[in-house]
This record gives sequence, structure tokens and C-alpha cells, in this order.
Amino acid sequence: MSAPSTASTGSTPTAGAGNADGTGRSGRPVRIAALTAALLAACVAFQLNASMLSPVLVTMAHELHTDDATIGLSQTLFFTVAALFSLFLPRLSDILGRKRVLIGMLVVMLAGSVIAALALNVGMLFAGRIVQGVAGPVVPICLLMLRSEISDPRRYGAAMGLLTAVNGGIAGVDAIAGGWLATTFGFRSVFWAIAFVTVIAVVMLAAWGVESRPSAGVRMDWWGVLPLVVSIGALLTGLNEAGRLAAANWVLVIVSLAVAVLAFATFWAVENRVREPLVPTPLLRRRATWALLLTTLLTMTGVFAVVNGLVTSLAQNADAGFGMAPDLASLAFLTPYALVGWLVGPLAGRLAPSLGYRRILRIGLGGSVLATVVMAFVGIHSLPVLIATTVLLGITYAGIANIVLNGLGVVLSPSENPGFLPGLNAGAFNLGAGLSFALLPALQVATGAPASSTTGYSAGMLLGAAITAVAFAVSFLIPRPASAEIGADR
Repeated sequence: MSAPSTASTGSTPTAGAGNADGTGRSGRPVRIAALTAALLAACVAFQLNASMLSPVLVTMAHELHTDDATIGLSQTLFFTVAALFSLFLPRLSDILGRKRVLIGMLVVMLAGSVIAALALNVGMLFAGRIVQGVAGPVVPICLLMLRSEISDPRRYGAAMGLLTAVNGGIAGVDAIAGGWLATTFGFRSVFWAIAFVTVIAVVMLAAWGVESRPSAGVRMDWWGVLPLVVSIGALLTGLNEAGRLAAANWVLVIVSLAVAVLAFATFWAVENRVREPLVPTPLLRRRATWALLLTTLLTMTGVFAVVNGLVTSLAQNADAGFGMAPDLASLAFLTPYALVGWLVGPLAGRLAPSLGYRRILRIGLGGSVLATVVMAFVGIHSLPVLIATTVLLGITYAGIANIVLNGLGVVLSPSENPGFLPGLNAGAFNLGAGLSFALLPALQVATGAPASSTTGYSAGMLLGAAITAVAFAVSFLIPRPASAEIGADR
């Protein structure tokens, strides 16, 4: 595998790369299976903070004597903090050491889990969730660690698919386990379980993790970090507020968006002046950067609220939908969605180097459009079809598109700044999720359809399909990651 010849296909350097016999790129003996297991444990520990708590929100509200909206805010805080720290921690790990930063993130997450488990009130719960969110870029940093040690594209792709598939849930078992723990022992037991898994991950990383510091000696650009975090934080705040629809404070939305624009302009100015910028502006102008980030943003906007919002709402709607209980709806839709993503992910990752990352991505995006359109016209009237199309989205998005988009963030990142694109890509995922919940349910409500009608659901789903179709078109602008693929040009 040779290094790319042009900047447009940037990747990590391959000089001195090892091979699949257990020798890493640095020339050190590496137990790839053990390293992969340790990184998988880290990804699982972080994912539990999201998926394991989804069925526990009602129990948390009851035991802390508050309402569902307040508890829902704890989720918003967690994901917002995760998005903000994802912007710069991957780059910091390039400088200080990826193993060191990853273990540090998990230790902080452990502290947050303990705080949440001991929560006596909503304030303590919020504090715990905010601290947990610091570990937001676990998956990107794990992928960077794998990329620095595994030189065989197929082997790296399979490991990448295994790790990234965790984003869709732990084969659906995490949600079921979270619900059972909360029902049997209370919500605090869920946080203790997360803490236990985190301890295991830290021990495995300490024993089997491999340190890499591709940017050792470079000074971290904290002056660039500040306006970038303010910009994305303000944008997320505006999107979250807009997602409240009729109850939204639209003055706050407008102010947030204005702050986001001004802060990003400040960030751009800073990056053009500092000697060692967080993100050199020429890198932002690369097609490998903006085309990937735009594709990720559009994909998440088009898909995320379809499954996690519209489908689950329709399933539980007794007038327009199927009147299912929340736990049954999760079991019927979210569990198989996560399970097929877990099964298909490693296969998609392994095929990407052979068939082409971009080709596999387009298969996933095209399948997602098809599944959403069928869901919008047929699934809204038929429970079996609704379940089947949700499973198809689990294959095409969770198992294929999500995997490849995460992988492209690593293999397209330039060797001189390998952490910048995975971090920005993680931010694009989070922005897309917020935008999805701001747009798709808004259209559902804007149709003004009666409570017994499925028109609003169908309109929201079709909007999601249209946005995903635009993502499919933009994906043709993503350059080929030549150093991560095998065979002729595609």
C-alpha cells in the first residue's frame, strides 16, 4: 500500500507500515486482535451512555420527581457536550498520544457515571451527564489508533466496521438490559453498569493499547478551539430549541444562529494567523473535507429522525398508528434496527477496500432512500412493512452508510493533521441529528393533518428521503481514498 500522490486523498502515512502478521506500522509487535478488543470495549462503554438510557428516561423522571421534558434535557446536554469535545480531542490525541487521551477520556466518563449513579436530584444528574459527554470522540480516536497499526486495508476495514457498528447500539441488547435494570433495581443501577464496563475498557486499554503521537511536539491551538466550540455549541443550541416547534423560543434560535456565524468567522480569522492552527484553512477548502462533511450532515439529517422519531411515534400513536406500548415499540423497531447494523457493519467495512469506499457508501445511501420512500407510502399503513423497512434502514444506514462515513473521515484525513477530519466529521454527525429533529417532525406538524391521519408522518419521511437523495448526489464529489483501497481506480 503506497502513500497517496495528491493532497485530495490524504491519509495517514504508510512509510514503514507493517502487515497483517501482527507487526504495526511503527515496527513494534502488536497484537491486533487484543488491540481491537480493547478499542471495542471502549466504544461499547461510550455507546451505553446513549442507547442503554433510552428506555430508562421515564424511570429517571419518576425517581427524581421531575417530568419527562427535564430528563430529556439531560440527554441533550450529553450529546451537545459530546459533539463539542469531538471537535478538538482527536487533534489533541495526535499531539499528546492517542492511548493517553483515550484512557483519560474514559476515566472522566467513569467519574461522570459515578456522579449520575449517586444523583440525589436533577442537578447532580445533569452534572454527571455533562461530564460523561467529554468522552464524545471515543470512536474517531479508536479508528485512528487502528489505522496507525493495521496496514492491510481489508483487515482494517473489517475492524473499522466492527467498532463503528456500535454507534447503532450493542445489537439491541443494551436497550433491553437498560430497561430491565431500571425496572428491577432503579435507574442508578444502569449508571453503575456503565461504570463497570468502563473500568473493564480502561484496564484492557492499559494492557493492550498502543500509543501513537503523529504530531508530537506541535502546539495545540487553543485559540482556535474556543471560537469553533462556541460556533458549534451555538448552532446546536439553536437547532435543539427549533426542535421544540410551537414551544420554541425563536428569538433564542435567531440569536444562537447569529452567534454561530460570528464565532465561525472569528475561528476562520484565527486559523489564518496562528503558526500551528487546529484546522489550516487550506484543508477546509479541500474537496475531501467539505464533500465528506456535507454528505455526513445530509445523511444524518435525512435518516436520524425517521427511525428515532417518526417511526417510534407512529408505532405508539393509537389514532394514526398502531398503539404499541413504548417498550414493545423499542423491541419491534429499535432492537432489530441495531442488530442488523451490528451484523452488517463488519462486512461493509471489509468490502469497502475491495469494492471502493464510495461505491459501498452509495449502496447504503441509495438503499436508505428506497427504504424511506416505501415506508412513507406503504409502511405507515402496514405494521409488517413498517418493521421491514426499518430493518432495511438498519442495514443500509446503520450497517453501511454510517460505517463508511466514519471510515472516510479517517482515511481521507491528511497525514500532517490526521485528527482534524474525524473530529469535524463527528461534529457533522451531531449537527445532522439535531437538524433532523428540527426539520422532519416540524414538517409533520406543519401539514396540519388531523390526529388520526398519517399524512404528517408520510410528509416527514418523504422529506427525509429527499435529503438523503441529495446526500447520495453529493457523495459523488468525495475523492477516492486511494491508499485505503485495493485494485484499479474507481
